[in-house]
Amino acid sequence: MVADSDHSRRKVSESESIQNQIHGEETMRPNIVLFGDSITQESFRSGGWGASLADTYSRKGSTKPPVATTIFLGANDAALAGRTSERQHVPVEEYKENLRKIVRHLKECSPTMLIVLITPPPIDEEGRMEYARETYGEKAMTLPERTNETTGVYAKGCIELAGELGVRSINLWSKMQETDGWQKKYLRDGLHLTAEGNAVVFEEVVKVFKEAWLDASEMPYDFPHHSEIDGKNPEKAFQQKCL
Repeated sequence: MVADSDHSRRKVSESESIQNQIHGEETMRPNIVLFGDSITQESFRSGGWGASLADTYSRKGSTKPPVATTIFLGANDAALAGRTSERQHVPVEEYKENLRKIVRHLKECSPTMLIVLITPPPIDEEGRMEYARETYGEKAMTLPERTNETTGVYAKGCIELAGELGVRSINLWSKMQETDGWQKKYLRDGLHLTAEGNAVVFEEVVKVFKEAWLDASEMPYDFPHHSEIDGKNPEKAFQQKCL
């Protein structure tokens, strides 16, 4: 077992050596940064839109800095003042100003970076109440801590800001409500996404990426496919890849 482990480590070391010789310090995979709250955090669970995005762009070559960034905020900011989640509340104008600062900072880091603003999803108020009753019982809130109408104001502000700053955007709040029964189809607790809801976000992000210039199907692989590698002369395929 020790011998096999040492052999594996040597193989990994050899692979890294080849990689460094071909590409130097260049980043091998496209860096796509996802800024967000718990909705983005959960996107890397099974079936999540973040995991699907990582799979779509896997093994694709790119360079530093990040080629794209999504900014998916607002669901918490839109929590109502005076309700149970008021500690998360951020006034809509402050929300917009925070987004503005984030976008400007990213543009300073890289003028060529693809930046996409995503609005918060719609809110199923009854779904939030059901979740509270199931979770907290008698201590559950008696009024929803978020409303769909207020969240729509934040979504509108997000889209307006994207136009002002010249970046792309996804109006998730509107998109999801185009489907009948969106409340239970796309939201598992009135706020966070179901598998179907994650699929909507993934499809919309990929569509925006393609419309811009970041189409995974047109990007080269960072390493040659195994069918292209001659076992007797493997270096040749790697040398051709970097030409």
